[in-house]
Amino acid sequence: MRPSIPRPGGGRDRAALVNESYEAIAEGSRSFAFASKLFDKPTRERVWMLYAWCRRCDDLVDAQDMGGALGDQAGIEDRLQAIHVLTRRALEGGATADPAFDALGQVAGEAGITLDMANEVISGFAMDANGFSPVTEKEMMRYCYHVAGAVGVLMARVMFAPNDSFIYDRACDLGLAFQLANISRDVIEDAGAGRCYLPEEWLAEAGLTRENYAEEENRFALAAVVARLVDRMEMYEQAARLGAKHLRFRQRWAVLSALRIYGAIGRKARERGQLAWDRRIYVPSYKKLWHVAVAFGEAVTRHAPEPREWPPYKREDLRPIAGW
Repeated sequence: MRPSIPRPGGGRDRAALVNESYEAIAEGSRSFAFASKLFDKPTRERVWMLYAWCRRCDDLVDAQDMGGALGDQAGIEDRLQAIHVLTRRALEGGATADPAFDALGQVAGEAGITLDMANEVISGFAMDANGFSPVTEKEMMRYCYHVAGAVGVLMARVMFAPNDSFIYDRACDLGLAFQLANISRDVIEDAGAGRCYLPEEWLAEAGLTRENYAEEENRFALAAVVARLVDRMEMYEQAARLGAKHLRFRQRWAVLSALRIYGAIGRKARERGQLAWDRRIYVPSYKKLWHVAVAFGEAVTRHAPEPREWPPYKREDLRPIAGW
């Protein structure tokens, strides 16, 4: 019996992988799907395939479907091990019988994504599997690095961004800003699932604990903690803009559009205060179009002033993880 020949995508039809990957992003992240259409076609397709793998890994670890409600967490270590095995096989060019992992194999072959790079992201899923909850701001940012900052680095790779550490650091900042926006929006939902991504030190300073921060009567104090989180988001947002300047125009436009849309989510959480979680925060289509139009002007002019204050943690401060 002949051994199978390693091929990117495990031998699957590339167009089929792209189509299935788009379906994943369209269902799993409407905001990012919207902004991703601004990329040139080759970049857009690679971004979709990378996203499909990230979404599938997240769903496997959480036993959920497209980011929905968490399922039964029994067997989480087995699911995490399956992610490791399937990812390695995909990057070796083997078929995995899972379109999302085959999509990773395809885009990895095109963009030079390595197992070490993929493992940086998988480490974030491992943190969740081990019941991670941060004590300090740095621990929160380390988690954000592995679940989103490292994805930003991979996105820079699939965009064929200039191989420069400054640009890759700013791509990391982009992912960090996105994740901080997500935490601000989902803080009550996460609490319902038994997860807390706010630093215990921040909660204590506001007179809260991990046990009571999500209770209705504590929403005013929680809003102050989340406002602090969104302030941090804006610091990473401003730093990320400096990296976007070095991308090609269509890439720059798409990235700046996504940055504005995700930033709007965080700012809505801050503006609503204690009422932020009474209903789901989202950016309506007409507002997304407005952000895209403003981002177009920013992309044309490459206007990106130096931040008044740089974020306190750099990519080198947040990797590798310790103790997970």
